[in-house]
Amino acid sequence: MSESVSFGYEQVAPEEKTERVGAVFSNVARKYDVMNDAMSGGMHRLWKDRFVRRVKPRDGEAILDMAGGTGDIAFRLAASGAEVTVADINQDMLDVGVERAMERGITGLVWSCQNAEELAFPDRTFDAYTIAFGIRNVTRIDKALAEAQRVLKFGGRFFCLEFSTTEWPGFREAYDAYSHKLVPKIGKAIAGDEDSYRYLIESIRRFPPMPEFEGMIRAAGFAKTRVEPILGGLVAIHSGWKV
Repeated sequence: MSESVSFGYEQVAPEEKTERVGAVFSNVARKYDVMNDAMSGGMHRLWKDRFVRRVKPRDGEAILDMAGGTGDIAFRLAASGAEVTVADINQDMLDVGVERAMERGITGLVWSCQNAEELAFPDRTFDAYTIAFGIRNVTRIDKALAEAQRVLKFGGRFFCLEFSTTEWPGFREAYDAYSHKLVPKIGKAIAGDEDSYRYLIESIRRFPPMPEFEGMIRAAGFAKTRVEPILGGLVAIHSGWKV
């Protein structure tokens, strides 16, 4: 039987998932940040602030922000004086990020179209690797983690912000109903795209639980792994060190 991977609730060939995920983000690029505000009630901004505080970016260090798309994380990292490379497999998302940086007068960022599973950077290039709300859309997560480990210097930090499954009783059921029934409708109303947002919600449900994903990070060679749940695990900050 040929290999298959999940695309939302479907099982598809790996190449098809990569293509279809690309189409999703091309479709939503222009409304991506507006939709993030609408879907989370603006809380995604607080989660990203908290995430960057955990990264502790420092002046002059090299950071790779993978799946950095529209620049939300990169702008926060760069405020510390870090030298940030924003990488994303989707050029449409990067184009939006470049425009946003120009509008805000943010300079010095490097923008690079990259596949997280096959990075073009040399070994031991970066002091830190960040990926926020992107790794669940990678076709082969284990390969992306291996690449993160490869491009980090010894002593380098890996940080991932990703949706998970909240463990709070009551809230979990309410969020499931909201996300499956209302988010696609919000996507249709704001972005004119119901199907893309249905996939994005389904992709959260198919993402490994927090302990399983932490195990994947350890299997990639990272040490001192940690999981920090937010809202009972609705969102989680995963971290590890290259030693």
